[in-house]
Amino acid sequence: MDTAAFLHRIGLASHASSYAAGHAAPSVEGLSELHEAFVGTIPYESVQFQFGQGGSMDPEAVARRIIAREGGGYCFQLNGVLAHLLTSLGYDVTLHRGGVQTATRPAVVDASHMVLTVELDGETWLVDAGLGDGLLTPMPLQAGASAYQDPFTLTLRKSDLVDGWRLDHDPRAGLIGMDFESAPATFTDFEAQHQHLSLSPDSPFVRTCSAFLRRPGQMAALRSVGLTQTYKDRIDNKIIDSQPEYYEVLADLFQLPLLHFTAADRDALWRRVWTQYENFLAAQQHG
Repeated sequence: MDTAAFLHRIGLASHASSYAAGHAAPSVEGLSELHEAFVGTIPYESVQFQFGQGGSMDPEAVARRIIAREGGGYCFQLNGVLAHLLTSLGYDVTLHRGGVQTATRPAVVDASHMVLTVELDGETWLVDAGLGDGLLTPMPLQAGASAYQDPFTLTLRKSDLVDGWRLDHDPRAGLIGMDFESAPATFTDFEAQHQHLSLSPDSPFVRTCSAFLRRPGQMAALRSVGLTQTYKDRIDNKIIDSQPEYYEVLADLFQLPLLHFTAADRDALWRRVWTQYENFLAAQQHG
C-alpha cells in the first residue's frame, strides 16, 4: 500500500511525509485526525456492485482504486483499508465480527460487518469507517454516549447478543444499531459474507445503489435517486430526476467522479437507479 499516496488522497498531504517516515507516533489525536479525514473523503458506496461483477476485498487493491478515484467501498473494503493504513502507521489494530440492525434486518452478529478496535495508551477505541452514516471519529470503548459525532448521538453499551458491544445509532439514521464480538477475527472470517453481499441479487448492496459521506455536522446519503442530507437542525430530502444532475451529485458531493465509466456505463447505471426508485414507489403503494 502506498501510504503517502493514500494520505494525500484523504487530504493529509502535509502530514504524509511525517507519517510515512514514521516520525508521527500513534496518538489519540492522530487516530481521530486519520478517521475523520478518511470518512470525510472516501465514500461508502455500492455503485461498484451494480454491474454484477462484485468488487475486490483485498486492501491493497481497494486502496489503489481509492487513490485512483475510481470508487470508495463498503464495510469490508473501507475498514480493511483503514486497518491496513493504521497498522502501517504503527497503530495496534484488531478486527472483530459484527452485524448491523436496520428496519428490515434484525440484530445479529454473523460477520456481515467488519469492526475495528485500536489499543492506544492503555485504552481501547472503536474505529469504524464502514457504517455509511456512522462514526465521524473514534469512540472510547466504554458505555456511554459520544459528544463528538455531530449531528448524530451514538451510544455504546454491552451487547445483549454476544460477549461484546452494541452501538446504538441516532433515531434519524437509517441504521438502528450494530453489535460486535470482543473476540478478535481474521480477514478470512469475512470472505463468505463479502462474496454474498457483493454478488447476490438478494443483497441490499446489489438491489440498491447507494453512496454515503460523513463530515462534521452533516451526513449525506444517496439511495437510488433519493438524496438525504442530515444536519443538526434539519433533514433535507430531494429526488434527483436527471442523469446529468445524478452524476454531478456523485462527483461533487460524494467524491465519486467515476471517470473510468464509459458513456454506456453511465446510461446503464442511470436506468438502473431510476428503476430502483420506481420499484420502491410501487412497493410503497402496495405495502
